[in-house]
Amino acid sequence: MSNNKMLQKKGFKLGTFASNCSSGMTVTKVPERWNNSWENNLRLAKMLDSAGIDFMLPIARWIGYGGETDFHSGVLETMTWAAGILANTQNLTAFATIHTTANNPVVIAKQIATIDQIGGGRAGLNIVAGWNKPEYEALGLSLPDDHETRYGYAQEWYDVIQKLWSSKEHFDWDGKFFQLKGLKGDPAPVNGSVPVLNAAGSPQGREFATDNANFLFTPAIDLARSVDEIKELKGLASKKGKDLGVLTFSHVICRETEAEAREFLKYTAEDNADWEAVDNLVRLQFAHAHSFPHDLLEQIRNLMAAGHGGFPLIGTPEQVAERIVSLHNAGFSGTTLSFVDYAEEFPYFRDNVLPLLEQAGIRDNVKEPEMA
Repeated sequence: MSNNKMLQKKGFKLGTFASNCSSGMTVTKVPERWNNSWENNLRLAKMLDSAGIDFMLPIARWIGYGGETDFHSGVLETMTWAAGILANTQNLTAFATIHTTANNPVVIAKQIATIDQIGGGRAGLNIVAGWNKPEYEALGLSLPDDHETRYGYAQEWYDVIQKLWSSKEHFDWDGKFFQLKGLKGDPAPVNGSVPVLNAAGSPQGREFATDNANFLFTPAIDLARSVDEIKELKGLASKKGKDLGVLTFSHVICRETEAEAREFLKYTAEDNADWEAVDNLVRLQFAHAHSFPHDLLEQIRNLMAAGHGGFPLIGTPEQVAERIVSLHNAGFSGTTLSFVDYAEEFPYFRDNVLPLLEQAGIRDNVKEPEMA
């Protein structure tokens, strides 16, 4: 069995999301907002690893969203971040989030194989086909207007990587987007490949994800809707002979009382939200992406401020655990977690919510919790 926890079938997967980004997933001005320094990321990673959390997932960003905080203007680059995480942990999977258009596939194949060796087979690849047009302009790149071109490029990009990992001989590549000579991929990842994640909302994106990914990443806004969506996605993958897991993302404010949690939510995501950055984020999602269902996007402005549109896990440990179980029951294979301050808030979640998930039978008791 692979030692990559994302490739082990057992249990509802839990990870963190966007700890490499300034303010994490909370578009807020409060002084308690996440400081994404390497020191804080390393502290968090060691806590997650000790607690048996499955993975860490970063966001790749090159410019921020403006507003008073310039949300996500400070971002640790994901490949080098993942290398550092893998070198300092024992069990976590660390994903590198990679924009296809901005990164040569020959280079990425080598980098992923290298960080996978650093982690002894615990690397993952999150493929981004592109949606944030101002970011592409900042890089001097053009974002194709149509999803067919974006995903056609992404498919050939990933095909090159897979060929590099599997070929024992030198080869040439003469494709639509890449013309490459005398290639050979050495080393390959420890287990021949790594778990692949892709966030996809458009029909073209979902075809790509069900063709290539181990996990499709999608919002959970209306769980009744999610049940049907997950069945459809798994069915599409099954017809291709694929076993697809569907992940979502959640935002946690867990306190002893619901009133305390709601008060902190109001403080961070209403009274002190960076509304200019929120509106820029929502506008860009409408303009260029299908990650969020467009008919629901207008309803989730407040969710964007609280946790970038993530499923709200707000309340007591019992209420938070119940909400996580509801994601499991809807068919999700796992969820990421974000906190206003990950390193300060995770220990309370670890000590009070994880045991309830074990009691509910959706998580194993991996290790005794250690002091933060």
